[in-house]
Amino acid sequence: MKRRSPILVLILSIITFGIYALVWYVITKGEMNRRGARIPTALLIIVPLVNIYWLWKFCEGVGHVTKERMSGPVAFILLFFLGPIGMAIIQNSLNNVPRKKRPKRSEQ
Repeated sequence: MKRRSPILVLILSIITFGIYALVWYVITKGEMNRRGARIPTALLIIVPLVNIYWLWKFCEGVGHVTKERMSGPVAFILLFFLGPIGMAIIQNSLNNVPRKKRPKRSEQ
């Protein structure tokens, strides 16, 4: 997971009127899926009512990646009721996830 500043996530989400929030969702979804989460396509964000289902699956992915240090239901409540503030809190939890070691390139 790429480390991002939680404060910057909050500020950019507010000053871009939510556009950065959508970008953040898509990027973190991809990062979490690479770590074994099962979050469906981000296109579901734009479908009314289905986006609540997508948000739930995203939050389950947060629980999976953080090994339940940030549980899915807590992440859902944070995002649903607090929006960008919840995103900043979740980003802080994602920052605490240990990074995967990259395989070394063989020197030729």
